[in-house]
Amino acid sequence: MGWYLGYIIVYFLIMFGIGFYYFLKVKSADDYLIGGWSMGFWPIVGTVISTWCGASVFIGTVGLGFQVGASGYIRFSLASVIFTLILILAFGRALRRQRLYTLADLFGQRFGVRVGIIPSLLSAVVYSIPTTAMQYLAMSTIWSACFGMEIHAALILSALLVLAFTVLGGLPGTIVTDALQAVLIVAGIIILAVAAVSLAGGMGPMLAATPPEFLSPSGPYGAKEVAMFFISVGPFYLVWQSSWQRIFAAKSEKVSLNANTLGVLICCGVFVCPILIGLSARQFLPADINPDLIFSTVTRDLLPPYVGGLIYCALLAALVTGADSFILQGSSNLTHDFYRQLINPKADNKRLMLVSRLTVALVALAALWVAFNFTGIIAIYQWALRLTATTIVLPFLATMLWRRLTRAGVLAGMLGGLISTLVWPYLGISFDQTLFGFIFSALGVFGVSLVTRHHPEEHVAAVLWEDLPTATQR
Repeated sequence: MGWYLGYIIVYFLIMFGIGFYYFLKVKSADDYLIGGWSMGFWPIVGTVISTWCGASVFIGTVGLGFQVGASGYIRFSLASVIFTLILILAFGRALRRQRLYTLADLFGQRFGVRVGIIPSLLSAVVYSIPTTAMQYLAMSTIWSACFGMEIHAALILSALLVLAFTVLGGLPGTIVTDALQAVLIVAGIIILAVAAVSLAGGMGPMLAATPPEFLSPSGPYGAKEVAMFFISVGPFYLVWQSSWQRIFAAKSEKVSLNANTLGVLICCGVFVCPILIGLSARQFLPADINPDLIFSTVTRDLLPPYVGGLIYCALLAALVTGADSFILQGSSNLTHDFYRQLINPKADNKRLMLVSRLTVALVALAALWVAFNFTGIIAIYQWALRLTATTIVLPFLATMLWRRLTRAGVLAGMLGGLISTLVWPYLGISFDQTLFGFIFSALGVFGVSLVTRHHPEEHVAAVLWEDLPTATQR
């Protein structure tokens, strides 16, 4: 316990020191929420790595490696990497050039501010809150495993620590600490992978003892199941606002493109480690273990405290950086898309800073409530990914590529994807839910646009090639 406590105290002293520095330095809402569009290369690389390597990697992907083997990499890790690289390489320069704040801001600037309400609500409520709650729950397992803390007290401690740091530093504090934490996170997951493989007898014996279907890309359930999971998960990463914020925050288009690409490629390699941990754990843990407990079991019970403490600290770093990123995502939606655009367009900087910090507290406390009251948060998270993808992906692609897209068409596409995905469970059909939602979104986007005219509030443009007014006015 002494090693654990020592690592954690040092970690939080450094975190809050940096957070307090940026509390004194950050003077505008633009700096607080989007880093003033001024962050450099290595801070962006670090924050990409740290944001990606949260609970889903340390806990979820380890569990996938245990349950389905190598195919877990394809169905989740590779899917997220491929679609994020498409976002960065195909659309990153154009998005950075527009000087936007949020995903919803793109739709608001192109079609009128009210069109941004649906994506803003999805981002702030449907995605940010349950995803932050996941980080709290994962953090609570650290306090319970290391110090025997009761679950409700552990959840409250997790929320208070994350809230305090996020209120202090905003996005600049998050990005700078992320750059430092990236080293700790990558080192931690690699050390744990090496330790797990060693406990399994070494790489050769571990692979030889693993059933062939767990080493196959198609996995134990077949290629179709892997492909459908890939399609369900991957498209969401085209509209994942955490990636968008890192694209926006860079100081230039070149830095945005190169730093985000390098960060994602590093993650592509790092994501092999949790699969190896899961595969190795099959050799020395019982087959009926809860997959979500594999990480903590290996760290606490099978590693010496001076190594286990470092691993726990790496997990803590991943969870804190994930939580504050998701809180800031929701806060930027509420502050910019609702308050600044719809409620008080003339708000001065002092008022916007106050609202930014209040909405940070609102999202953080709402996530704590979710963590207290819902047990199936992983299922809620998967549902949020699916719902966001079917509602937003096709309207986003059409906004970037198709000048003929109308306000009525983009709204019909959003509502078509949203409603069809929500009603699918009640229809009793075997057709894939995600594909079902995409079909109705496409009918709305293209069908309605072809029979309607542009609204007077629209700024007609295919944004990949034509700039919005914000490119020169902000």
